[in-house]
Amino acid sequence: MSFLPDLGIFTMGMWSVGLGAIGAAVTGIVLANTDLFLSKPEKATLEFLEEIELKTLGSEQRTFKAGELWKKNGAVIMAVRRPG
Repeated sequence: MSFLPDLGIFTMGMWSVGLGAIGAAVTGIVLANTDLFLSKPEKATLEFLEEIELKTLGSEQRTFKAGELWKKNGAVIMAVRRPG
């Protein structure tokens, strides 16, 4: 007759929790450092970029179409989508 409790169930539970934590950590590292599950970006067409309304910064507020930037001279365009 033993007064010590059976540690088999406790040990099995600790292994399950430990393996779950390791799996969660590996999954988190993979998702944070790769783009496996992200949607692929689309390339913007010139027609789409021409119709975008731009606003100036500073004291003089002005709104104009992006196509005005390259009507007379060339322009380098970088389109960035902000989240939200």
